[in-house]
Amino acid sequence: MINLKKDPITPEKLYFSRRKFLALVGSVGLSAALAACGVLPTPSGFAPSATSEPDTLTPYDTVTHYNNFYEFSLQKEDVADLATGMVTQPWPIEISGLVDHPQTIDVAELMKAYPAEERTYRLRCVEGWSMVIPWNGFPLHKLLADIGVQEGAQYVKFTSVNDPSHYPGQKDVFFPWPYTEGLRLDEAQHDLTLLATGLYGKALPPQDGAPIRLVVPWKYGFKSIKSIIKIELVTDQPATFWNTSAPNEYGFYSNVNPAVPHPRWSQATERRIGELGRRNTELFNGYANEVASLYTGMDLEKYY
Repeated sequence: MINLKKDPITPEKLYFSRRKFLALVGSVGLSAALAACGVLPTPSGFAPSATSEPDTLTPYDTVTHYNNFYEFSLQKEDVADLATGMVTQPWPIEISGLVDHPQTIDVAELMKAYPAEERTYRLRCVEGWSMVIPWNGFPLHKLLADIGVQEGAQYVKFTSVNDPSHYPGQKDVFFPWPYTEGLRLDEAQHDLTLLATGLYGKALPPQDGAPIRLVVPWKYGFKSIKSIIKIELVTDQPATFWNTSAPNEYGFYSNVNPAVPHPRWSQATERRIGELGRRNTELFNGYANEVASLYTGMDLEKYY
């Protein structure tokens, strides 16, 4: 039911040619000036809010070999090997709930329907580490507009793949599989909220959530659910994986907030992968200019 358009993901050679071009521009001062303001230029011109410290891209090999993906393993360094051979095509996604056009559509058709954009986002993990990743994908609000959000829809619920025969971590009965997540509708409709299908100009690797995942850069990383198979529009706040597993530690909103510690560790600082030492954590992960208005009047300690 979704109108299809051609969707070429930027070829790897062209992607890195653009990076070389930016480096060349930097040699005459522009990139240096941007970096001094804490802004990392991207091909799309979309960059995080200015900060006191510059961002540099986390190397591709690190992004693809240090992964939180409990469906495979609790050990970050083991996920890539365990994900080898994961079949991601075909990959039907069910769209249902309070929508005008419920349907099941393959991720390949979604990629044709919505041309990929290149956006460099920070991703901050609740354990206190972070990365800077160039994603390829499309804003969720485009899909929501096309499926028709009905009156009464207040939240978007996401469900990940559930197949213990191929995802060994799902044999752990301690966790409430399948992995589910949710966003308030206005959060889901925000332009920063991305459905990612690639990174570094390449197809999304299995260990990073192939073939399609959510990226919500102002929230802790566990909100960015991987390997999505279902998107539902619902009235009530949905139960989520970590909020169900440990509600005293993981709130529904999970906005990055240095003033709200995790019960077992502080969130005031973070370790950027590849850097020595730690840096100060920023409210909303540095995207306050873009998203703070979503939470006007809310107690961010109560609604953590």
